[in-house]
Amino acid sequence: MGVNNLFYKKKQKSVLYITIIMIFILGIVYSNNSNNLNNKNIKKSIINNMKEDNMKEIIFEENNLPRWNLSDLYSDLTDTKIEEDMKELEKRINNFKRKYSDKIDILSGYELFKALIEYEGINELYTKLESFAFLNYAQDLSKESNILFYQNITEKITSLLSNLVFFEVEINNLTNAEITEKLDSSLKLKTFYGEYIKNIRLFKNHQLSVELEKYSLEKSISSKEAWSRLFDETMAGLEFEYNGKILNESEILEVMHSNTNENVRKEASKIFGQTLGKNIKLFAFITNILAKDKEISDKWRKYETPISNRNLDNKIEDEVVENLYNSVQENYEKTSHRYYRLKSKILGKEKLHYSDRNAPLLFNDNRKYEWEEATEIVLKAYRDFSPEMAEIGELFFKNNWIDVPAKTGKRSGAFAHPSVPSIHPYILLNFQGTRRDVLTLAHELGHGIHMYLAKKQGFFMSDTPLTLAETASVFGEQLVFRYMLKQENDIDKKIILLASKIEDMLNTTVRQIAFLEFEKGVHSKRKDGEIKVDELNEIWLNSQKKSLGDVFIFDDEYKYYWAYIPHFIHSPFYVYSYAFGDCLVNTLYSLYLEKPENFQEKYINLLTAGGSRNYKILLKQFGLNPKNKDFWQKGMNLIIELIDELEQLLKDRNRI
Repeated sequence: MGVNNLFYKKKQKSVLYITIIMIFILGIVYSNNSNNLNNKNIKKSIINNMKEDNMKEIIFEENNLPRWNLSDLYSDLTDTKIEEDMKELEKRINNFKRKYSDKIDILSGYELFKALIEYEGINELYTKLESFAFLNYAQDLSKESNILFYQNITEKITSLLSNLVFFEVEINNLTNAEITEKLDSSLKLKTFYGEYIKNIRLFKNHQLSVELEKYSLEKSISSKEAWSRLFDETMAGLEFEYNGKILNESEILEVMHSNTNENVRKEASKIFGQTLGKNIKLFAFITNILAKDKEISDKWRKYETPISNRNLDNKIEDEVVENLYNSVQENYEKTSHRYYRLKSKILGKEKLHYSDRNAPLLFNDNRKYEWEEATEIVLKAYRDFSPEMAEIGELFFKNNWIDVPAKTGKRSGAFAHPSVPSIHPYILLNFQGTRRDVLTLAHELGHGIHMYLAKKQGFFMSDTPLTLAETASVFGEQLVFRYMLKQENDIDKKIILLASKIEDMLNTTVRQIAFLEFEKGVHSKRKDGEIKVDELNEIWLNSQKKSLGDVFIFDDEYKYYWAYIPHFIHSPFYVYSYAFGDCLVNTLYSLYLEKPENFQEKYINLLTAGGSRNYKILLKQFGLNPKNKDFWQKGMNLIIELIDELEQLLKDRNRI
């Protein structure tokens, strides 16, 4: 990400903090059922849970599940404060440009400090507006008023922000000696904004002229942002006809992955792939356009490889990412290949159909959790680890900072949105009562707690790089999983929990690295010209077969499954952060089990730091060095150990 992209970085947070549990399932986020907050007519969301060949409906009433309260931002779309803040934003931006444009080089250190205070306030104000627009849009993408409001706010803000482009460009135009002089002359500047200035200057060699930066910012509305929106709205509008019913994306995927009947899963997966296939030319076109858009941007900004921009934005060395990539691939045989061969034995099959990948075991209890029960489990697990974290977590439930029910038109999957430091984060779920939904809640609450703690750092420094962004979320999942495992006395159900966790971890590491391989292939191929649908399909299938092993059979429609994974559209090369986070958390949790002194305190300090300190410094206090290849192997070893444990339990129960 280049300079002057704070707007997009903040906006993407809502997209990037996507539920890990959806990653568990297919490495994607679901399009779930939703309804507008103001809809007085209570609608029912039907979750299709098959038992043998019969449809069983589990009903969640909208009024029984919390909806978030956005009034801490604005009361509703008609709130007069929106227009007032928009006018205030325009006034501040114009004043800021008048005061500082073409003058950064002559400012003293203290004057630059005061300028940055103003600049940070402007960023917080427009992000408040943008956050409200996005969150309102996310709860119902099908409502025209939400779409128009979101688009109008985005366009207005983008236009205004073009007047701020000069600021970071001028900071980067300063020589190293000049910026050092300013920092050394003002303790306040160095203390409060030293790290922020350092982060800006990481992109010094990749910035464009002021005019080109302005053009790039304004043009994005009708380029990458427009294509991303087209993808979202197309996915939200897809209908899947199954067993005489019209299902949305989340419902058909729920059938694919939760039903114990093999034929039911196969049929649902076939329908899902076929529906994607009917729209595949559009998805291929969107993919090609965005890949080309990135290629052009990377060329102008002088990034050596398609992933270089992401790594720099994450403040992570190419070497570290490459070590992660290679380490996970080297463990394909010991982890995913081994586990799925084991699963084939459990299911009594020589080969697995791709719809079996996340299929429940034959002795699945198929349990459904009420929302109150899920809440109690998650908070109890957090409290056992840290009462402080549990207290923060409770705020989300007490104050309606969570939007829970699955509704038609609702934003895909689940996410945590940081909003602005002066207010609080928000969490969106699509709760359907599954065990994975409980872990989803644990994951997103981890993000929410992390964001709440980090907001102490202020707007600029509260933003956590991807190197650590998934730490709190995945660690929270681990806490809840261990709590659920400890509470379970039935051996068969322990087996279910273990198998589910292993699959979760495989989907968070192995599958995400396979996604990274797909992305590498697509962006490399795009340099030679537009990629044909068949070529995209081939790149996808090759990455999947390599990661899953030869125990799987892939029907023809599976070749289209790349088309619905939003990471490829919204956030190229983001996917490795999940593998990074999972391996890191595996190692951290292993340390926690050893009961080192002050672990919880160090952990909370890590979260509270946000983006104010480099990830290597924060991890050093735990004795961890991700630059060391052995670090990644330790994370993979935990998966191997869990497979060992599962295999032994299965043998003890004569299940294999």
